Amino acid sequence: MESSRTARSGRLHWRPASTLVACALAVSCIVHAQESPLGATIATKGTAKGIPACISCHGSKGEGNAAAGFPRLAGTSATYLTAQLEAFADGQRQSTIMQPFAKIMASEGRAAVAKYFSRLPSPPDAHPAANDSPAPSNTGVWLATRGRWGQGLPACGQCHGPAGSGVGAAFPPLAGQPAAYLSGQLHAWQKGLRPPGPLALMPVIASKLSEADITAVSDYYAGEPLAGNVKSVRETKQ
Repeated sequence: MESSRTARSGRLHWRPASTLVACALAVSCIVHAQESPLGATIATKGTAKGIPACISCHGSKGEGNAAAGFPRLAGTSATYLTAQLEAFADGQRQSTIMQPFAKIMASEGRAAVAKYFSRLPSPPDAHPAANDSPAPSNTGVWLATRGRWGQGLPACGQCHGPAGSGVGAAFPPLAGQPAAYLSGQLHAWQKGLRPPGPLALMPVIASKLSEADITAVSDYYAGEPLAGNVKSVRETKQ
């Protein structure tokens, strides 16, 4: 049996490794139990400083609000969400709704609420179906999965992952986000109202998108073109 030893009063004492593992697990459980409920409080109840509950706009499960254009937060990287709150707070990212709240929220609160939403599961239908052979005329699918290399536009999926599921802390999920929200962010990059992000990619990419491109790719990731594609396939078979 593996064991470890500790010095006490000049003598060596042997303890079974299983005992040490049990102690480590106990400490871990205590730390988890003592974890601050601050994130959940801000998200579900708001604060006494006048910050409303985040779920009042972003949904009770962080699923977002497509009708109002509020993005889903569930399953998004805590590092990414914290960075966005900080960008709202210091004015790098513009929003008449988010900036006032982010400014009065302490850095501890930003990190806590970001962690809370990052741990919520993504909606099960937040992943557009893969389209292996999109037609060039299907602009949204084409930009998302193939890009337009003649104009220096890489496929969105190269950074944001297959079906827009998101990659790490730098590239957030696009799948299931409201089309109005996605469209608004692309326009914000065109106007310099959002930080440029990793390698300053997004302002360059957004500048090469037409209004039709923005609408098409936003609708694709919101899931709308999926229904349209199914319909067209059925009509073709009939």
